[in-house]
Amino acid sequence: MATNLEGNKIVAAVLVAGITFGVAGVVGRLLVHPTMPHHAAMTVPGEATAPTAPAAAPALDPIVPLLASADVAAGQQLAQRMCASCHSFNEGGRTGVGPNLYGIVGAHHAHVEGFNYSPAMRSLADKPWTYEELNAWIHNPRAYLPGNRMAYAGMGSTQQRANLIAYLRSISPNAPAP
Repeated sequence: MATNLEGNKIVAAVLVAGITFGVAGVVGRLLVHPTMPHHAAMTVPGEATAPTAPAAAPALDPIVPLLASADVAAGQQLAQRMCASCHSFNEGGRTGVGPNLYGIVGAHHAHVEGFNYSPAMRSLADKPWTYEELNAWIHNPRAYLPGNRMAYAGMGSTQQRANLIAYLRSISPNAPAP
């Protein structure tokens, strides 16, 4: 009388694999000591967070003197390449992951009606976007306004920031003179 042990072999293989992965995890944690992050990598919409004021921004070169020689076309190319996946730039354009940026220069921080801004950004709703504010934001959004939802790391090049801000000024009919 022959007995079929195939079912037992399958169950044993699954158990051995599970035990092996469990032991590998324990050994891995003993060999590599992971560091836990100090803050959450992302926030959950609707989660209560305290609004914060902008942190002291690192000393940046003033952007206004560079705007006179900035290249608007290069700024438009930067915007299309780096920003267009989340933002639109035309009058009355769509709101995507980020708000429409038409008319941003001189507008208030939370300027698009109905957009779900982070509590940190809503705390600055009455503050206008000046050229230097935009410079600090584009340089490093996390340092400029901790707690914002923008997933962009920032732009290090001062000239590229000047070009981008010059483009944003060109699509801002009510922008103040630099």
